[in-house]
Amino acid sequence: MRLTVVIAISICATLLAAQTSKKQDPEEIGNRDVGKGVNFYSIEKEIALGKELAAQFAKASSIVDDPQVAEYINRLVQNLARNSDAKVPFTAKVVDAEEVNALSLPGGFLFVNTGLILRSDSEAELAGGLAHEIAHIAARHGTRQATRGQIANVATIPLIFLGGWAGVGVRQAAGMLTPMGILAFDRGTEAEADTLGLQYMYKAGYDPAAFVDFWEKMQAAEKRKPGTISKLFATHPPSGERVIAAQKNIQEFLKPKSEYVVNTSEFDAVQRRIYALQNRRGRDGKGLPTLRKAPGAGPSEIEEKKDGDRPTLKRRPLTERLAED
Repeated sequence: MRLTVVIAISICATLLAAQTSKKQDPEEIGNRDVGKGVNFYSIEKEIALGKELAAQFAKASSIVDDPQVAEYINRLVQNLARNSDAKVPFTAKVVDAEEVNALSLPGGFLFVNTGLILRSDSEAELAGGLAHEIAHIAARHGTRQATRGQIANVATIPLIFLGGWAGVGVRQAAGMLTPMGILAFDRGTEAEADTLGLQYMYKAGYDPAAFVDFWEKMQAAEKRKPGTISKLFATHPPSGERVIAAQKNIQEFLKPKSEYVVNTSEFDAVQRRIYALQNRRGRDGKGLPTLRKAPGAGPSEIEEKKDGDRPTLKRRPLTERLAED
């Protein structure tokens, strides 16, 4: 009997180690189920829920309808999503707001503040922030967390009055879900999104070190001027501990490439476009924030993209970057 238990434990440990190894290997992206876990929501219900919440959020927000800005962000998100474990289609919209923020809703709905775009110094930095949000969607963090919340709520009420597990289904069918409950992620969930997001931007060809650069910069900005980062987004910037974990993941699990995409002329043009749109609206007296153009900014119109015009830059060794810090 004791031998049987030992064998069973050994098999479980082996399977767990294999799963962990697979999750750490970017070559396995798309061939693993990172969203596995107890979840009362099917993919179809998750998409429906996200669609409903996205409609409510869009109605209450100032959506940027400029086709050039919207097309660029959508294409960037689609590229990252193709290099992720997500099993849902993605819809991305840009919100005209100064705060550094991005919002991921269940089922593939993503909202990106202009503040996040303008605060990024390169396309790679922006890709890092978006990849983190895509990771939340790919791992189904929202509905998995909502499920845990429902189980916890049910556990506080005598099951005799709810009819056991059937009662959970009744609560779900009644739509008893607090939206904030699917947005406020815990420490472990954020750490997983960091790990997966790093892999997704790396798989898409971006320098994963830009992820670390961006959040270190955001932490410094928030200390200088509290409120720079949205309160909702405030749980996302990695603490010093999470930055160190990200650096470790880069060194241990992401094989260095000879070249990475760091920035593109298209990213720079979109930033200029946003500055121009906000300045124009400010002059029209609509009360929207008026921002100065970035130093050296050229024409406000987006340059026409040329086929194959996607410059890449070699990444400095991480050891050299850390030495500078």
